[in-house]
Amino acid sequence: MRTYDNPVISGFHPDPSVCRAGDDYYLVCSSFEYFPGVPIFHSRDLVHWRQIGNVLDRPAQLHLPADVPASGGIYAPTIRHHDGRFYLITTNVSGPGTFVVTAEKPEGPWSDPVRLDLPGIDPDLAWDDDGSCWCTTSGTQVTRVDPLAGEVLDGPYPVWSGTGGKYPEAPHLFHIGDWWYLLMSEGGTERGHAVSIARARSPRGPFTPGPVNPILTHRGTDLPIQSTGHADMVSAPDGTWWMVLLGTRPRGFTPEFHVLGRETFLIPVGWEDGWPVAGPVEGRHEAPAAWHPLPPPPVRDDFDAPVPAPHWISPRARPHGSWSLTERPGRLTLHATGPTLDRPGHTFFGRRQQHHDCDAAVRVEPGTARAGLSVRLDEAHHYDLEVHDGQACVIARIGPLRQRVAARPVPPGPLTLAVGIRTTGILPPTVTRSGHDGEGPYGADAHGPDTLSFAVEAAGERTVLAELDGRYLSTEVATGFTGRVIGMYVTEGSAAFDWFDYEGRDGAPAVRRP
Repeated sequence: MRTYDNPVISGFHPDPSVCRAGDDYYLVCSSFEYFPGVPIFHSRDLVHWRQIGNVLDRPAQLHLPADVPASGGIYAPTIRHHDGRFYLITTNVSGPGTFVVTAEKPEGPWSDPVRLDLPGIDPDLAWDDDGSCWCTTSGTQVTRVDPLAGEVLDGPYPVWSGTGGKYPEAPHLFHIGDWWYLLMSEGGTERGHAVSIARARSPRGPFTPGPVNPILTHRGTDLPIQSTGHADMVSAPDGTWWMVLLGTRPRGFTPEFHVLGRETFLIPVGWEDGWPVAGPVEGRHEAPAAWHPLPPPPVRDDFDAPVPAPHWISPRARPHGSWSLTERPGRLTLHATGPTLDRPGHTFFGRRQQHHDCDAAVRVEPGTARAGLSVRLDEAHHYDLEVHDGQACVIARIGPLRQRVAARPVPPGPLTLAVGIRTTGILPPTVTRSGHDGEGPYGADAHGPDTLSFAVEAAGERTVLAELDGRYLSTEVATGFTGRVIGMYVTEGSAAFDWFDYEGRDGAPAVRRP
């Protein structure tokens, strides 16, 4: 019997939506303020996923000005396959609102957006047997639309607001047999998150709640996976049903901190008396009948490809002239350009942190630039290992405070900058670890989920500059909907990066290049 462990897509990949085309599955996630937007994954078995691109990969599709706040931008996409065409509907809460893009192939190219004038967020698309298309949005409201023309034809109709939990959202409508099932989340995307179900004979309702609601929640439990919700369902070729959903894995001392963001989980769905029954999220699961493992991901990106790998993302935009893979072949060259919310001229290329324990390193030729390696949650919460003017320094930005915590001189020429992230465990306030005096990240103050260790290597010598508590780069401190992103940046001048390494240490799948 083949089995799998959750999450199936680790790290900052929230609000998953899934569809099937033949024997192939495609999944998308929210991307918020990052460009390119809406990562898209392919799988043959629902367990092993490979990112094949980003749906919104052109400025004409996704415009996020410099003043878009962290956790603004693109919310909760839905992907569907209908009559040989792929549809994606989502909402840019910092711009034009809800829109649809389409493609003949899931890897793109995807069309320019077609706007739909609808209230709410988390839009969904479902088709009736007569070809009518129904869009469901948070609230929960159902509207008959023409998604290709961007026309609202009928509605919206309020149909069901859940069982009374706050924020009824993430609705997905499924036409199964003689019933229309409305799957939705409520209780908020934090620890109170839950999934509920109702059904009706018509997409207009009236909807009858299921006999047991919520059908999935971890609220009020001590399970290591929390915030379970925002679910979508898909049927396999063998007739079995599966659910993808988001969840978090908080760690550290109370109230616990999640740093990877909301991740994508997979569970089986059974049916009892015509109602879906969600399987457990925790533990080892029997895998779907299909089984198509993928080769292990590469640790190093040598920047030899003509375009960036799809997992590289940047806050809001990548202005023309801010980066190049051809200026110095085999290197990613970054140029400081354009103001951002954080600091003027900030250009950043990063990838999601996908493991609680991991190592990242970059080889940089800084020249006269101000450049470095950053672990970022948002503009006001990041740790940087920066090189400038013959010095390497570690900078901590926590809310309104920005502090240089360590520095050392470095010789001219290429340098290796590295960060190691390790889980620290849970230490009550009065407990210290053997060999430490009760101060610092491993002593009495070690309440965070992990410790970040920053090091520089020059002329064959490796020096650790600082170790910092990871709780300050968590959602519980910074707020918002995203997770950590690790990457390279420049804030003055230009710098060339020869390679970037990322290696996970806790068994979760790393990013896979196509």
